[in-house]
Amino acid sequence: MSPMDENNVEERRAELADLDRKILELVARRQAQVTEIGRIKSRAGRPTRDFGQEKNVVERARGLAAELGMSEDLAEALVLMLIRSSLTVQEQDRVQASGRGGGRRVLIIGGAGKMGRWFARFLGSQGFDVEIADPREAVDGLGHLLDWQDSTLDHDFIIVAAPLRRSNEILGELANRKPGGIIFDVGSLKTPLRAGLKALMEADVRVTSIHPMFGPDTELLSGRHVIFVDVGVPAATKAAKELFAETMAIQVEMDLDSHDRLIAYILGLSHALNIAFFTTLAESGEAAPELVKLSSTTFDSQLEVARAVAGENPHLYFEIQSLNDHGHEILTSLQASIERIRVAVQAGDEASFAALMESGREYLREIRSPT
Repeated sequence: MSPMDENNVEERRAELADLDRKILELVARRQAQVTEIGRIKSRAGRPTRDFGQEKNVVERARGLAAELGMSEDLAEALVLMLIRSSLTVQEQDRVQASGRGGGRRVLIIGGAGKMGRWFARFLGSQGFDVEIADPREAVDGLGHLLDWQDSTLDHDFIIVAAPLRRSNEILGELANRKPGGIIFDVGSLKTPLRAGLKALMEADVRVTSIHPMFGPDTELLSGRHVIFVDVGVPAATKAAKELFAETMAIQVEMDLDSHDRLIAYILGLSHALNIAFFTTLAESGEAAPELVKLSSTTFDSQLEVARAVAGENPHLYFEIQSLNDHGHEILTSLQASIERIRVAVQAGDEASFAALMESGREYLREIRSPT
């Protein structure tokens, strides 16, 4: 490259840097407007999310992109990212403004774990006074106990966010102490907790059970589900639901047995598929750089999901597989499905293979598309 071309490149890079700054300044101005709109809607009692308006924004962006000669898909992706960021800002602002905590006290047993920390942030933003009980470590800015048994348990809410087996033990131990506040666990399965939940109910403790269907890095609850399992104390379930009242989370109620049957598919099956996928890759002997060179759209998408699963807590994922009463039948069904594919391919039975895909296509038409 000649000195003249080099200078030209540097000038254009400087111009790009200036454009980037202007773009970010405009985004910041947009976010400020979003925050104010959210507060106006909150005062008027209007919901945070307006799907009709979101559609208008996307359509407007695609139209402008066509006029400017740029990719309409890129424009849509950009405004969807801005919309999601805007909703996050509005939701968090609304939760904080609600002041539902009002200084009330919360004890999170297992609060140094990932979901425990999520609840600490979530409830802290509502004005709750949050205390953590966890033998592992303290959480900056929060009161801390190494052992929850040392607590007087005079809290308005007690949340059990420990591993499943230990959670059941803690629930049973809490039943002996009979705290006056509302108790709920956040376990991914409920049948392993049946004994502890039943003991609390029989001890006339206000107990319920919830399952947040999202990970600890989640900021926006719009489109996310929170499952509430009423174990016989409706007032406790109502109080737990009110904690999410200012969010856009989708609240679902179901009984304990139905919860675990569905979770065997939603978590157990999806986890097993991805574990099998990356285990097969890891044991294939193929070098990762070579696989990436020959990747496809489907492979890339699956690889990203598998990478996320591989980064999760293996002990939690083992509990989800092994402690679910319905888990073994799902794994057996998965094994049978893989065997049907293998037999069809090995026998050169194209009709059977196509029938499997057509049956799946028909089923997937009947269920909602992922958001």
